[in-house]
Amino acid sequence: MEEVVSTHDLTKAFGNFTAVDRLNIQINRGEIYGFLGPNGAGKSTAIRMLCGILEPSSGSGKVLGYDLVRETEKIKQRIGYMSQKFSLYEDLTVQENLNFYAGIYNVPKKERKERVREMIRMAGLTGRENELAAPLSSGWKQRLALGCAIISRPAIVFLDEPTSGVSPTSRRRFFNIIQELARQGTTVMVTTHFMDEAERCNRVAFISAGRLMAMDTPGNLKREIIKGCLAELELPEAMEKMTDIEKLSYVKECTLHGVLLHVLLEDESFLEDLQTFTGVEPRKITPSLEDVFLAIAKIRKAGELNG
Repeated sequence: MEEVVSTHDLTKAFGNFTAVDRLNIQINRGEIYGFLGPNGAGKSTAIRMLCGILEPSSGSGKVLGYDLVRETEKIKQRIGYMSQKFSLYEDLTVQENLNFYAGIYNVPKKERKERVREMIRMAGLTGRENELAAPLSSGWKQRLALGCAIISRPAIVFLDEPTSGVSPTSRRRFFNIIQELARQGTTVMVTTHFMDEAERCNRVAFISAGRLMAMDTPGNLKREIIKGCLAELELPEAMEKMTDIEKLSYVKECTLHGVLLHVLLEDESFLEDLQTFTGVEPRKITPSLEDVFLAIAKIRKAGELNG
């Protein structure tokens, strides 16, 4: 596989605060690479370094073969970038926004008309070309902003929390478009805090306090991080009962998911013991990426306490 992004100990500090701490990642061509972590984890800072917007404090990296420090202008010419703020000109129409970005990205004039039409079709905005961007719904604005970001047909597109603030239906439609882009050979790096979106990535990296905590396919992460039998319990006053459940010798983990408890057992043979203790029949479930995320957060916290 061809690597289009690689970093070695990539670090960004702002004074005494280290936003990204020795990040080592590799992204392959045509891959959807998910970047997950809580707010303030360093995801956006990392993406801005990869786009050539921020200069690293130390470490090194390459995007499409270009050096992150010495060849930032070459990187910017080959990539697309979209943030959650949707960089649209609201007093321009749909078509005028696309024409403007086609000019910014130096799309050849003879190709612009067809490229704009292509982006309008992709965004589902056919018939709305002459509408101003301002009154469009968040979902329409989101897809228009993506069209602006990829109108130059970049080899790689960086999407920073692109689905924040839009409806679940718009999020699903947006990710369908992302998957189609990847099938056509575009590499996509996307930051998100939605676990259903992370499930649709080829590989997922978890970042916390600027550090890479784990990276693999969603399936492998579930198998490697969640070892044992995961059961779901619906208990009244679940939060109050967590401490007692965690003390059981065969319980490895107990986390709250809304009104439900997820209990990680040593193995399946302890399901009956758990039912006897709680008086509620546990349901064996397949781990989700949310379970992985919570387990990684706990591992990190334990490391900090021990450190």
